[in-house]
Amino acid sequence: MTSATRQPETPAAAATPPRLIATDLDGTLLRDDKSVSPRTVAALAAAEKAGIEVFFVTGRPARWMDVVSDHVHGHGLAICGNGAAVVDLHGGPGTHRFVKVRELARDNALDAVQLLRDAAPGTVYAVEQTYGFYQEPEYPKMHLEVPDSLAPAERLLAPDAPGAGEPVLKILAYHPTLDPDAFLTLARLAIGDRANVTRSSPSALLEISGPDVSKASTLALCCAERGISHEEVVAFGDMPNDVEMLTWAGRSYAMGNAHPDVIAAASGQTVANNDDGVAVVIERLVTERLQASG
Repeated sequence: MTSATRQPETPAAAATPPRLIATDLDGTLLRDDKSVSPRTVAALAAAEKAGIEVFFVTGRPARWMDVVSDHVHGHGLAICGNGAAVVDLHGGPGTHRFVKVRELARDNALDAVQLLRDAAPGTVYAVEQTYGFYQEPEYPKMHLEVPDSLAPAERLLAPDAPGAGEPVLKILAYHPTLDPDAFLTLARLAIGDRANVTRSSPSALLEISGPDVSKASTLALCCAERGISHEEVVAFGDMPNDVEMLTWAGRSYAMGNAHPDVIAAASGQTVANNDDGVAVVIERLVTERLQASG
């Protein structure tokens, strides 16, 4: 863990002025109690005022975005589901609009389920769709989620399953006894190029998306639409599902509480989420921008 008094390490390649900040939420922007601190709220507003767009890039589904929906400012967009969806949050809780969906094909999902069942017996699944959440009976209750349907994953992914008309955003795979990092490695080897596998939970809970879907690839699409290069992006994260985004961005910061793989991938490091590590860096970026323009 990084102490509250430690200052962020500045990446060597800091010459390009930032035009967009991409930040993870849990373990990064949010404190452990899932709040956005007053200091962070002020930093986000200052960034937008200085002309730096802020994108929330998270593994969360759109329905869990209420915690930051008041802080999306002008564009109103967030990248959810590890890149599976770009969502307009302007409407407020329960009225979000899907701007872009990068679904996991059901055939790929079924292959991933079976391959991982064979490689790691005891794995249980849930299916995340645009508006629905479905799970196997043995899948643990998490985040007080109330599933729309209970059935084996193969049934949940069938052509006539409940919610069959909705795109699948990702599959969640949980194992009750395996080490989280070992489970991730095993799943990636087993599933191969049929899907993209990552994790953001401290438990052995994996997130399985379309083959080319990640935070980084969807962020790259959003930046291309805005004429923003990767050198003009500053990214923040703390878990393995952030690694590709931190590697892609021109400047990137691992949180003081980050997973070792994230620290290795990032070009810099800031203090922990509970010490407002994202705000600490944004404040400095805004100051640099104002000094350069003044």
